Amino acid sequence: MPASDKAARVRLMGFDIDGVMTDGRLYFSPRGDEMKAFFTRDGLGLKMLQRAGIAIAIITGRDSEIVAQRAANLGIEIVRQNVADKRAAMAELLERQGLDFSQAGYMGDDIVDVAVMKACAFSATVPDAHLTARRCADYVAQEAAGGGAVREVCEFILRAQGKLDDAYAAYLA
Repeated sequence: MPASDKAARVRLMGFDIDGVMTDGRLYFSPRGDEMKAFFTRDGLGLKMLQRAGIAIAIITGRDSEIVAQRAANLGIEIVRQNVADKRAAMAELLERQGLDFSQAGYMGDDIVDVAVMKACAFSATVPDAHLTARRCADYVAQEAAGGGAVREVCEFILRAQGKLDDAYAAYLA
């Protein structure tokens, strides 16, 4: 089945953070404070998905106050951090939303994401993802992690659902 047909089913889209919403690098201040850089255009893509009625979830293996702040900034209410089993976390989220894996998508970049990527109807990754993640992804973004890949995937989903023009119109009026 073409990736666009799979993306047309998505009602909840999950995202990893490190290596997807960021470039995967971890920065630490001399005091040990962790820092991450997020791309503003990726954020707008996430907002467009939300406005189109697609729920957004963050499921990440690390625990970071910066992730909680970014999620709050974007109005993302479904945030699961320090998750060892991302597939199980997604299953729980879907159940709470009254959805199932046939209505879900996930964007990850490493072997820890493969189980949830395979379980979801639609999966996406970044160009420099681990080979195993690239091989199981329905869609491999051309843009870089932390530099437009998330926005590209958001627009791909919106296009597949016939909602991209409306998403743009909200900003072009």
